[in-house]
Amino acid sequence: MSADKPIPPTLDVPVPADADTLAVLGRIAAALERLAPPPPAASDVRAADGFIWDATLGRLDPIAKINRVPIELLRGVEQQRRTLYENTERFALGMPANNALLWGARGMGKSSLVKAVHAEINANHPGSLALIEIHREDLETLPRLLHVLRDADRRAVVYCDDLSFDHADNSYKSLKAVLEGGIEGRPETVLFYATSNRRHLMARDMIENERSTAINPSEAVEEKVSLSDRFGLWLGFHSCDQDTFFAMIEGYAQAYGIEVPREQLLAEAREWQVTRGSRSGRVAWQFIQDLAGRHGKKVA
Repeated sequence: MSADKPIPPTLDVPVPADADTLAVLGRIAAALERLAPPPPAASDVRAADGFIWDATLGRLDPIAKINRVPIELLRGVEQQRRTLYENTERFALGMPANNALLWGARGMGKSSLVKAVHAEINANHPGSLALIEIHREDLETLPRLLHVLRDADRRAVVYCDDLSFDHADNSYKSLKAVLEGGIEGRPETVLFYATSNRRHLMARDMIENERSTAINPSEAVEEKVSLSDRFGLWLGFHSCDQDTFFAMIEGYAQAYGIEVPREQLLAEAREWQVTRGSRSGRVAWQFIQDLAGRHGKKVA
């Protein structure tokens, strides 16, 4: 054989895989897809009026029907209702408005008012405003949510219910930066509303503990208490008196067509209140649900 004769190139011919090999390759491909899922679809803020922020997937999950009470049925909070509505309407119309903190007694309609005002705004200005709920434990992802909303073509109220912080919780720092002071800032199309049983969002014993253990007590407390100062609008909710409680009961009964003599209605409401050991909008609503069930009336 001549030494000058070229050696023909080798051809890479695929070797057919057997069924077992294909099955293994399929399982590997599926595992890789789970490890690296496709990016979530872009959130459409006009898909619904209400959304819940899914922090894990980084998307807005639309709510078909928001659980709320008509605004006219919220009694004993007329001033808070008027103030929050005016602030929200200014925002919906593109004018300056404040972040709001609704604080105070349990069951007096703080979260109900936020949802009722949102519904009233959209009734008077159709489609103008989205309501987006973020869970307290997801606050550290709030900057991601604002990034999603920054270029949205619809104004939105981001809402956190029952907001408070304990000793080891540092998620308040994310909220502080967003409300004021962050380099990127809050988008003009986003407002933040929160409800809390605590005016300063932290328990009194937590404040005292900060004072007793810090090298500079006043600075340690100031860092956390200053969070509530970043809400331009504070609305206080206080325990209701007997007349207000009865007004709530009568308003609900009339709205849902529950026909009970007034004396009987108030006597049963008083007994319900005594068994619960408190008076509030929540207690009134729970009584009405029981009463409506007994009289075969729907309150949804």
